[in-house]
Amino acid sequence: MSVLLKKPVFEGISQKELAEQLEAKKKCKDKLPSWFNTPNIYYPNKLNIEQTSSEETARYKSGLVDGKTLLDLTGGLGVDTYYFSKKIDTVFHCEINTNLSEIAQHNFEVLGQKSIVCLSQNGIDFLNETDKKFDWIFVDPSRRNDEIGKVFLFKDCLPNLPKHLPLLFKKSKNILVKASPLLDIKQGIEELDFVKEVHVVAIQNEVKELLFHLEQDYDGSVRIKTINLVHEEEVTFNFNHEDEPHVKVEFGSPENYLYEPNSAILKSGAFKSVANAYGLKKLHQHSHLYTSNGPINFPGRRFSIIRALPYSKSNVKEFSQQKANITTRNFPMSVAEIRKKHKIKEGGETYLFFTKTFPDDLMVLECKKWE
Repeated sequence: MSVLLKKPVFEGISQKELAEQLEAKKKCKDKLPSWFNTPNIYYPNKLNIEQTSSEETARYKSGLVDGKTLLDLTGGLGVDTYYFSKKIDTVFHCEINTNLSEIAQHNFEVLGQKSIVCLSQNGIDFLNETDKKFDWIFVDPSRRNDEIGKVFLFKDCLPNLPKHLPLLFKKSKNILVKASPLLDIKQGIEELDFVKEVHVVAIQNEVKELLFHLEQDYDGSVRIKTINLVHEEEVTFNFNHEDEPHVKVEFGSPENYLYEPNSAILKSGAFKSVANAYGLKKLHQHSHLYTSNGPINFPGRRFSIIRALPYSKSNVKEFSQQKANITTRNFPMSVAEIRKKHKIKEGGETYLFFTKTFPDDLMVLECKKWE
């Protein structure tokens, strides 16, 4: 029977509120295990949980900061705040929503973090009023604008970060900004001042967030750091943003091994830099697949190439009614269209890459996964 249809269980708590708590807690099981496994946690609505950082990404962010004080300008549920407080002596949590601020404060106490100061007010207003300075300011601008709808550019988010950066730099020399994984990294760098690093953070090969580290008066190269968190291991690749357009890359036909960069590298745009760093040939300027004669320890998926076939109906016919995992890179048909046209089933241990090779040849690469 639904909780809503049962008689009230707890005095002063409606069945609707109880149902909402149970639903919200369920969403925390994998994303926020510390919250899920701690008694007496109070959960906000499920939208707040969907918008918050996961514990994995919050833990990563905490490794980027140091010092004695940090201000979380847009605190929300406070997952990032909680992990910052494990590295920083005093963390200030600003949250304009009074109810959410009270929930966060209650949960901090339940979790035993006493070094967090909760302030139920707009973070920008707090900065204008306070005389304090901070070692770090962290801001996760809201990407829901009442006038525009869902947004990604910093100038359209709340708060408008480019507008308020002079105020933030009056209060701290280091600013850490969380952005949507959909944001164009080049656009983000152009919108902000003094960008020192951009971290592209993925979990299990799915990009979750972009982090921009701004350091007052920094005028050096922007370092792009890609991180794929896989079972508590960090798979990383770093490069200079300004160098990528000038890197020379060799194009070549498929050899014995095929490499597909992980999602963090693909998001970062390090298409030439990754080839250069690992001594690989690129199949085509726009394919973002790489090849080598010998096996390479590479940050992404690795395959041994069984055959490289020119794309034609007759060459693909042998895979009809067979199982195969299909990937397309720079190919004029989608995976669904290929499956339908050539009657290829999902699954199995065969991997088919439908792609374009240099100079402009459509190819099918039959591969086996190489661990």
